[in-house]
Amino acid sequence: MSLALASRTWILAGVGALGAVAFFVGLELELPMLQLGAKAVPILCLLSWLWPARERYARLISVGLVLSLIGDMLLGVSPDLFLPGLGAFLLAHIAYVAAYVTVTRLLNLERGVPFALLGMGMGMFLWPRLGGLALPVTAYVAVICAMMWRSAALVNGGGLGRREQWAALVGALMFAASDALLAIKLFVQPVPGSDYMIMLLYWAGQLGIAFSARIDSISPSVPGPAPSPATGGPMK
Repeated sequence: MSLALASRTWILAGVGALGAVAFFVGLELELPMLQLGAKAVPILCLLSWLWPARERYARLISVGLVLSLIGDMLLGVSPDLFLPGLGAFLLAHIAYVAAYVTVTRLLNLERGVPFALLGMGMGMFLWPRLGGLALPVTAYVAVICAMMWRSAALVNGGGLGRREQWAALVGALMFAASDALLAIKLFVQPVPGSDYMIMLLYWAGQLGIAFSARIDSISPSVPGPAPSPATGGPMK
């Protein structure tokens, strides 16, 4: 990493951390406008960190970050904008799924089973409490479970470095944990201190996902025989 790039990374990290601190100050002092403005800063810093997004994978991750930022703002402006905000986040997860599929199209169905079970359990738990929001929230749960599955499908495959693969998976899991806490807060009962944990998990999750796109080249993982070192033909 060049000195200029390292300096830019540290500056953006510092600004993002200040934004997070300002958000928590606004939360503690009950200053909605400070919360709304500061909430956007860490995601804007991640977008700046990825800029310019040269590869398709990085571009799709950037699209997911932009849609997440829109969802953040909608949810922060008014509770009446919950559905549009949920829709923006749903599209963000679809963008992340699309990014992961550009790296590998291998199904790895066995890796999807835990997330399918988790999604069904969460859906059954929340359904009686959702009222008119049952269908959109259930659709959202299904999409975020698909996002976790496709991030898990990256691990030990090609196209991304091992560090980036795990960053994508851990980021996806943290994002989902943040959403699960938010769902419990909104539809079950508030948990003391949950607002802080929701945002910390959310920002950490987005950081992991963005980190997975911070590479110079990404090549799709296509199943097929490996070439023989000696002949260039398929290995037996």
